[in-house]
Amino acid sequence: MVFETLELAPPGPGQARVRHTAIGLNFIDVYTRTGLYPVAPPAILGVEAAGVVEEVGPGVTLVAPGDRVVYNGLPGAYCTYRNAPADRLVKIPDTVSDEDAAAVFLKGLTVWMLIFEIRRLSPGETILVWAAAGGVGSILTPWANALGARVIGVVSTPEKADIARGYGCSEVLLDSEDVPARVRAICGGGVPVVYDSVGRASAEASLKSLAPKGWFVTYGNASGPVDPIAPARLNQGGSLIMTRPGLFHYTHHRADLERGAAALWGAMRSGAVRADIRQRFALREAAGAHHALESRRTKGATVLIP
Repeated sequence: MVFETLELAPPGPGQARVRHTAIGLNFIDVYTRTGLYPVAPPAILGVEAAGVVEEVGPGVTLVAPGDRVVYNGLPGAYCTYRNAPADRLVKIPDTVSDEDAAAVFLKGLTVWMLIFEIRRLSPGETILVWAAAGGVGSILTPWANALGARVIGVVSTPEKADIARGYGCSEVLLDSEDVPARVRAICGGGVPVVYDSVGRASAEASLKSLAPKGWFVTYGNASGPVDPIAPARLNQGGSLIMTRPGLFHYTHHRADLERGAAALWGAMRSGAVRADIRQRFALREAAGAHHALESRRTKGATVLIP
């Protein structure tokens, strides 16, 4: 990873030039860098950032110079300036800072997808959340609590267990424990849904933690992609349902993007969700940020500052 200076052309039709003020760090950046999500090198990493519109190209009406905006799902966010499709930019409310927007937009919309779009979370349910002290966990847990759900979190260290409790987990397990046995002891059976961002290392434990007809929502690959699972394994677990969602399929249409953003801003306005930024790196130190993320030394959210 190297820092370079490039020439940027004026924004073209449908584009807006954005001066970044904060860039979100996400595991998808690691997947791209390592080749799990292939791109043709050389490539600019990052898919999420906030900033200020400085200029718009022909035909742009959704945003104007001076607007504070945020986006996700647009490769190439690790930069100071960029030309972005204006129809993927969302205005940031006055009550939300640029850093907070960059820290929560991708993760917050991911949580919106998980608890509203894939399978609507119901009050009174007990759910299992892996990496409960991480970026998505810091949003998923309190938002689920606000909807009346009970959260059992799984983390890697006792220090992170304390953080997960602070987010609202009623019980916190270490991933070194027998997670399915602990879950069944706590619940008197399995849970109706598991949200798993860890991937290969946790998949079997997730399946064993589910009640019959439970949902295995595997949405990340922190330990590597999940090994193939035979359909018969889902039947043996009690007619389980498995899904591997990607946020960008749920926000492809502008109306869906705006609907998800409105839900996220509303949750932040009510206090159910907040940005928990625990690490800041200069954009020039992006390699160090990746080392910290991959070694599981980060907690909450991380932003890069141009």
